[in-house]
Amino acid sequence: MKNIIIAQQPASPRDWAKLLVYDTSTDEIFFDRFYNLDKYLPKKSFLVFNNTKVLPARIRLKKKNGGVVEVLFLVNETNRSDKKIRGMVDRKINIGDKLFFDNKNLATAVRQENNIFTFKLNFTREKLFRLLENAGSMPIPPYIKNTPLTEQELRKKYQTIFSGTPVGARLIGSMAAPTASLHFTDRVFKKLEKKGIKKFFITLHVGLGTFAPVSEKNIKEKKLHQEYFEMEKETLKNCQRWKKNGKKLVAVGTTVVRTLESIFLYPPEFISGSCQKCYNQFSEIISKNKKIFGNTRIFIFPPYNFKAVDCLITNFHLPGSSLRLLVEAFLKFKKAKKTLEELYQIAIDNHCRFYSFGDAMLIK
Repeated sequence: MKNIIIAQQPASPRDWAKLLVYDTSTDEIFFDRFYNLDKYLPKKSFLVFNNTKVLPARIRLKKKNGGVVEVLFLVNETNRSDKKIRGMVDRKINIGDKLFFDNKNLATAVRQENNIFTFKLNFTREKLFRLLENAGSMPIPPYIKNTPLTEQELRKKYQTIFSGTPVGARLIGSMAAPTASLHFTDRVFKKLEKKGIKKFFITLHVGLGTFAPVSEKNIKEKKLHQEYFEMEKETLKNCQRWKKNGKKLVAVGTTVVRTLESIFLYPPEFISGSCQKCYNQFSEIISKNKKIFGNTRIFIFPPYNFKAVDCLITNFHLPGSSLRLLVEAFLKFKKAKKTLEELYQIAIDNHCRFYSFGDAMLIK
């Protein structure tokens, strides 16, 4: 596809982004602004959002000899040791090299997988998050090359207005924003509230694998990169009850889809491994705890029978990514007459902006 406009900054205000609405039941397409989303959602519906918070995980560290190395810490990998974390480096380093945050705090390279190193910290992961908040920069995707936004502006605009709420350390840890939610404003929420459309929140910490092209290994194993999620048990009960009563679940973004479909299915091959023991442990988590949590590797591609999601709000995604396959699977599930490629071409013809800071699409 040619003439794609890659957005270098979000619409201002956020809810002025374009909205492509595709009604799969009638094969009709409408264009509007996002602040009018309430006009197009089913009357009996509710929204589910991802409330994860992006951490400024990219930081420049000093080597002992005075050189500088940029490290992008993979902060979404929450199942790692408290004092070990992986990170991508922008230049050659060796096992044993020490990288300094300051005179007291350092990370030592102890293992290498291509340009990704495992670092041993001489402090806690909690302190790492504080150091990154203080001196790191936002890990915006590489295709945003000419953004006019400053670091301080990115920290606000590459973040949803509800990120990290309710306040809690476990809600911080994404490598990328759940971009479909970037369009929401207080104005949009007030209009939805007037129509009785409720909202719920889950958490999934987005990893770099979100942007990676699908590999042969992914297709063969039917699994993707691992991402941590959690959901209040009460939220799950509400979603199940509302769906049973005929209300439509509107997933705001592919990360929400990935979380909900994992939880509604929770087969052992998608959550915390591939053994019956893991499945039993997950079932025990559901029955005994207030929160459901785990690591999902679910790979949604056509054909796929969606168990949780009825409607989808999403941005326009990178070619070859798992996100496109997920949206294509949803279109086929809805028996849509148009393919994703056709919808994307219509979006291009109508000057929609693509990718993280781009415009949005509602499929219902």
